[in-house]
Amino acid sequence: MNENGEGMSEQNVTKKLQVMLPHWIEHNNNHIAEFKKWEGEVRAESGQELAKLLEKAICDMEEAGKSLSEALEKVGGPLEGESGHHHHHH
Repeated sequence: MNENGEGMSEQNVTKKLQVMLPHWIEHNNNHIAEFKKWEGEVRAESGQELAKLLEKAICDMEEAGKSLSEALEKVGGPLEGESGHHHHHH
């Protein structure tokens, strides 16, 4: 196998993305939940500017999540057997 950028066939890339994208989406959602928790804490401590920045980060990550979901649709959805649960086949 030559290493000048032709290692992965398109089929391979699609399959990998069908596995990776659901995990990325899940991690992204976990981060959003975490940010929201902290944003509440910060707001309670009257850190308005900081809370605003966290709020923006949350919005940006929600946008990223939408893009990732669209990408997942484009590659044909999660690989069968991968329904958001962590089944790592070895």
